[in-house]
Amino acid sequence: MRIVIGAPANGAELKQAVLEKLQQDPRVSEVVDLSRDEATYPEVSFQVAEAIAEGRFDRGILICGTGIGTAIAANKVAGIRAATAHQIVGVRGAVENYDAQILCFGQNVIAPAAASALIDVWLDARHDPAGSYAPKLVEIAEREARA
Repeated sequence: MRIVIGAPANGAELKQAVLEKLQQDPRVSEVVDLSRDEATYPEVSFQVAEAIAEGRFDRGILICGTGIGTAIAANKVAGIRAATAHQIVGVRGAVENYDAQILCFGQNVIAPAAASALIDVWLDARHDPAGSYAPKLVEIAEREARA
C-alpha cells in the first residue's frame, strides 16, 4: 500500500512516530511525508488529498492538533473522504463503511502507542463496494458532482 502523510507543526511529534511505524510496516510499500513546519493545516491537507485523488497514493494520514481541521480541509478535495477517528470502531468504519482514504488524528487527543494500534486496524481494513453503505456513497458522490 502506498501511503502519504502530512502534518503542520502542531502535529509534528505524533506524525514522526506514525511515520516511523509506517516505514517499518511490511504492508506499506511506500510512504512519503509531505509535512513542513511552516505549512498550514489546510495547505498540507490539500496536498495529501490531491496526491490521493490523482492516484499517486492509496491512502493518507493527516495529523494536526485535534484531527478535525485536517479532515475538514481534505474533504474539500473532490473525491476524497477523510475521517477523524481516535478509536477502533471509528477507524474500522471509516474504511469498511465509508471508503475513507484519509485517516486524521489529533496530536493533542491520542498517544503515539494508541495511534499505532489504530493504524494496524486501518491498514487491514477494506471497503466492500457491494456492502450496505454503497448506495449512500453514491448519494454523496452525486451531491459532490453537483457542487
